[in-house]
Amino acid sequence: MKIDNFLYEIIRNVLDSFILNMMKQIKLIMIRPFLFFILIVLNTSILSAQQFDLSAELKPRYENRYGFQTLRNKGERAGNFVSQRTRLTFNFSQKKLRFKASLQNVRVWGDVGTLSTDDSAMALHEAWAEAVLSEKFVLRLGRQEIAYDDQRIFGVADWAQQARSHDALLFKYTPNTKNRIDVGVAYNADKQSNLDALYSNAAGYKTFQYVWYHGDFNNFGLSFLLLNTGIEYLEEDGENNESEDKTIDFMQTLGPRITYKSGSFNANAATYLQTGKSLNADVNAYYLAGNIGYDINTVFEIGAGVEYFSGKDMDDTSTDINSFAPLFGTNHKFNGWMDYFYVGNHSGNVGLIDINTVVSYKKNRFSAKVLPHFFLAPGKVIDGSGEEMDSGLGTEIDFAVGYEINKSITLNAGYSRMFATETMEVIKGGNKDVNNSWAWVMFVFKPKLFSNKSDQ
Repeated sequence: MKIDNFLYEIIRNVLDSFILNMMKQIKLIMIRPFLFFILIVLNTSILSAQQFDLSAELKPRYENRYGFQTLRNKGERAGNFVSQRTRLTFNFSQKKLRFKASLQNVRVWGDVGTLSTDDSAMALHEAWAEAVLSEKFVLRLGRQEIAYDDQRIFGVADWAQQARSHDALLFKYTPNTKNRIDVGVAYNADKQSNLDALYSNAAGYKTFQYVWYHGDFNNFGLSFLLLNTGIEYLEEDGENNESEDKTIDFMQTLGPRITYKSGSFNANAATYLQTGKSLNADVNAYYLAGNIGYDINTVFEIGAGVEYFSGKDMDDTSTDINSFAPLFGTNHKFNGWMDYFYVGNHSGNVGLIDINTVVSYKKNRFSAKVLPHFFLAPGKVIDGSGEEMDSGLGTEIDFAVGYEINKSITLNAGYSRMFATETMEVIKGGNKDVNNSWAWVMFVFKPKLFSNKSDQ
């Protein structure tokens, strides 16, 4: 039994209207084959038990950056812009098959003229298929988001308009409802080639292999990650410093994370060790974290936590890597929303100690949150005269509010302020005495365009 012509025409008109009105910046010649495939699936979607969903996302965000990521100098003016993410996501599932494709456009308002087109504006954020081998075994291949636990090591980085996804093979084993094991493998190249060519490390790695385990035990949860990351480079000859052999160095990141929840109280702790080699340097770094939270009542929640990233003294002249790297984590979520640490910066540095608290409020459609952070450097910071600086880096206060207009539309806004020290000036540059702040306002539209479920 096929879907009737009247419903078919309605679905086609809705899809065309969405493309014409919400995604004009994406080239239609690239989208229509995708839509044509969707309509074919719709036209045969009730031949067997299956689920089809088509959804969209539009996320425009205004930002005022007045000392974002680094201290600004006196006299420098704030950067102001509106960025936008537009997504069209297709999900399809049958008993033995699951498929997902997510088309994405990320742009800044005004980056293309009103009579111009941006040929490179569209990307395939996700495109994967799963083979459901049994109730316990699933195999997934393709471009996909990978996220585990609190997203400290593997995360989707959803705050970034482009977000993060990997080209990988993922094997999932779920022996029961309390335990799960994932095994992931990735191997990257710049293009199809008949010769072995040096990879540019556009993804941040040539290859990785990992095993992730999670188990639930009454009030406790236990996860363990073992990640082997390989970066390819040209190794220099020791005698004449000429680049010769292409090689891959492997770094291992491993460790457990424990969670606990009982009534209104919750807590978690994690520790990770990094060892091995990276770009011909020995790696020896570590990470520690602990957090507690308490629900005062149905609307208020409080919490406190600490994170410790090992670092390297500024007067340490060895080539060893002692600074912990959070790799593929959702780093904007941690260590202050102004992104002074580990969001494209602070790698190979003196490390970080982040002592933080949080107060959250949520009632009906309204929410609010305030998060003070106190930052210190675990490694020595040396000024221009060779003197060791105080370890305090400064205090950041983050504040955000949100309002759910309806199930498909939310409005969020925030303001952050950095109160830095002279030690932060040595690390980041800029001026600690000027206003270093960041403000933003964001709408998120997430309409579900179509859903069809058949049990036949």
